[in-house]
Order: sequence, then structure tokens, then C-alpha cells
Amino acid sequence: MILNAGNILLIGSILLFTSIIAGKAGFKFGVPALLLFLGVGMLFGNDGLGIQFNNPEIAQFIGVIALSIILFSGGMDTKMSEIKPVVGQGIVLATFGVMITALITGYFIYQITGLTNDFISLTFTESLLLAAVMSSTDSASVFSILRSKRQGLKENLRPLLELESGSNDPMAYMLTILLIQVIQSGESSISGTVLQFIMQMSIGAVSGYLLGHLARFTINKININQSLYSVLLLAFVFFIFSFTDLLKGNGYLAVYIAGLMVGNHKMVHKKSLMTFFDGFTWLFQIVMFLTLGLLVNPADLIPIAGLGILVGIFMIIVARPLTVFLCLLPFRKMSTKSRVYVSWVGLRGAVPIIFATYPLIANIQHASLIFNVVFFITILSLVIQGTTVSYMAKFLGLSTPEPEQAAFNLELPEDIKTAMSEIEVTPSMLAKGELLMDLVLPDNTLIVMVKRVEGSFCVPKGKTKLHEGDKLLVITDNDEELKKTYESLGIENYSMQKNS
Repeated sequence: MILNAGNILLIGSILLFTSIIAGKAGFKFGVPALLLFLGVGMLFGNDGLGIQFNNPEIAQFIGVIALSIILFSGGMDTKMSEIKPVVGQGIVLATFGVMITALITGYFIYQITGLTNDFISLTFTESLLLAAVMSSTDSASVFSILRSKRQGLKENLRPLLELESGSNDPMAYMLTILLIQVIQSGESSISGTVLQFIMQMSIGAVSGYLLGHLARFTINKININQSLYSVLLLAFVFFIFSFTDLLKGNGYLAVYIAGLMVGNHKMVHKKSLMTFFDGFTWLFQIVMFLTLGLLVNPADLIPIAGLGILVGIFMIIVARPLTVFLCLLPFRKMSTKSRVYVSWVGLRGAVPIIFATYPLIANIQHASLIFNVVFFITILSLVIQGTTVSYMAKFLGLSTPEPEQAAFNLELPEDIKTAMSEIEVTPSMLAKGELLMDLVLPDNTLIVMVKRVEGSFCVPKGKTKLHEGDKLLVITDNDEELKKTYESLGIENYSMQKNS
């Protein structure tokens, strides 16, 4: 079946529907949804139900759009206070980590393909290209799996993993382009490449910082229909990526930093904007993985399965751990268990597959082999590592209890100086009486809503009777006053949402 204007919406809707149902079913069994999206694309592709799609240029274009949205949304959801303690580790892993992974894996590929006639023999440069394409961890996979599983992690591991995956694409991209140029021309200037990398990273970082603040300033000052704010911010995302790329900077880094700037500062309608981007991110993750699944022919994966398994396992148990332990040597406070976990969550996903389209478009010899091997290793990584993210955290003693879903989904304007929290009623709180008036609260603290155990809501009065397990929405002037409230109620662990 050939896609055309007459059937693309029908087929597209069926693909989306099938992907969502498959993702829902797979979640119950611990299978990453992104792996199932790839599977749905392959099922409907040329070797499956017959949809013919063989255009790496379009797949690459869709991937660029999707990654821009995914990285921006990931930046919005990341708190600066969480990544500050791990920014050094993240930068080292995102730069030197990618280079070391590419070198170790490239050498292994060169050796293994030259040892036997069962594999196509690759030159050292071609081996390095294959390794460089898949040398970065995938932001879509890391963000999606950690957040969909609501995996709590100790020692700031989650922000470290998200920072690494959100910022290591530029290095992998630069290595990929460099090695393609070397293969095509037979020469390249190392000093020129280093300078180009520094320029790309610097321009990308500055552009993301400035344009991120510009986006936030514009949204705060402009007065438009509330529904259009999300459209305006989406336009900024695409503008930031393309404008940075026009300046010869790295657009992926720029949109991630812009997301950090937007998500960590005051902005009107922030909650609704983040909800919009969360849904939009899932949409483009599905579209991206479906497209990449359609692009590959499963029959082409069988001849390279042996090479894919050897390289994939080598990356999981040798290259990634060796890279992580070397890069994190200067950071002595980090525990060995944390280093092992970071080594394990070196997920490959859409980014390596998208980077694998560059050799295809450049007509590099063995480009099809590179693409198929990268695709196979992505599947292997999602199956082995993606399904065991939570298990490994528990096994290493790094898992923390999953945060509870908020009982009250409220958003206050950011210019209101308040601290807001949810408190669950405990037996000790009811020791002096079961009525709301019996609770000892500071004068400037209000309980504005109660969610009953059975799920109903009520606006409380002084004579409202409380029950164990009820959720109270508490609002007070600031964090200090909120802490006094906890102390008066005998609460140590609490959830706080700050509007300041």
C-alpha cells in the first residue's frame, strides 16, 4: 500500500490508535511503550501489512521536529535546583562520554568485522561512524521510560540521566557529520572540527538561553486568547531550533536549554502549557517511532542479527560501563551503585536511528548496514535495558517510593505569593478532635478544600468532620509559614507546590 493524500489520514489514525492500545497493554507487562510503537510501525510496514515508506529524508525531517519538541518539553519539566548538583557529571558524560563510547565501540566493531567472513568487513573509519551514530543516549527513551514509570531515584540520578540524554546529542551529531566527511573526502581537519564543535555548543547554549527568556517574556507580556499561548510557545520552539541552526549552532542543545529557561521561571498559564507539551510530546514520540518503524524492513534485520547482538551486548556490558566509570572518576562522592545504575540506563532509541539516516542520505558505502545494525541495537537496548529500569533501581537499592498523584489539580497565577501543599489526615492529627476547628494552625494558614477518601470534594467549615486518609489543600503565605504548619500538625514528610 502506497501512502497518498487520500488514505494518509485514515492509515495515520489507525496507526495512532493501535500504538496507544499497544502502549497501554505493554505498560502492564513492563514493556516500554516506545518499543511497541516501533513494533507497530514494522507491523504495518512493507514486510508486514504492506505500507510502502522508503524515504529517509522525510523520516529525518519528522525526527528533527519530534526531537525539538521532546527536548524542549524535557527541559521544561526539569528543575534547575535538581540538576545543579549533577551538572558537572552530566556535561562530562554528554561530551567525553560520547567520544569514549564511540572510540571503544568503533574499535570493537572494526576488530569483530575483520575476524570472520560472516560479517561485512568495515574499515576503521566506517566502524567509527557506526559507533558514533549510536554513541549518545536517547532523550525520548530516557524521558519517556523514567517518567511513565514514575521511577523515583536516590542521589539525584534521575536529573543526571535526563541532563545527559538531553545534552549529549550535539557531540554524537558532530562525530557523525565529521566521519561522513572523512569517508567522502578522505581527509578532515581535527583542529577545524574541534573549533566547529566549540562554536556549535557555544552558539547553541547562548541562543537557547537568550531565546528561551525571550519566549517567556513575550508570553508574559502579550495579551491573546488563552488557547493561543500554546501555539505561540510551539512557534518559539521551532524558531529557536531553526534560527540557532542558521547561526551554525546546535539546535538540539538550544531547545533543551530554552525549555529549562521557560520551565524554571514565572510564566502565565504555565501549567496548561506544560500539559499541552506533555500531550504533544507523546504524539510526536509516537509519530517518530512509527515513522522509523515503517522505514525499516524486518527481513533486512535477519542477516545482521549476529553483528547486532554482539555489538549491542558489548555496548551494554563493556563500552557503556567503562565509559561511565572513566568519566565519573573525578566525582568521588558518587557511590559505586549509582555509577552502575547510570551505566545500565544507557538507553538507545530514536536519536541513533535518526542519525543513521545521515549516511543513507549521503550515499555512504554500507549505509544500509549501518542503519539496520543501529535499528537492531535500539530494539535490543529497549528490550534489555528499557524493561529493567525499575528492577535495577530496586536491585541496587536506589529506588525511592513513587510520588503520589496530586489530589488537587489547581493552578494559581504566578504573581500570587503563596505556598500550597497537600496534607493527608493521620490519626495523630485527630488526637485532639475530629473537627477542622480542632486542628492547631497558624493564623495565616487556610485549609481551602478537602478531598474525601471516597473521592468527593468539599469546601470545609470549622465544624467539618475529618477522617483518616482525607486530603487537605493548605495555602499559606510562604514556605516558612508552611513549615510551621507541618510542625504544628506533627508532619515530617510533605508535598509542596510553591507560587512565588
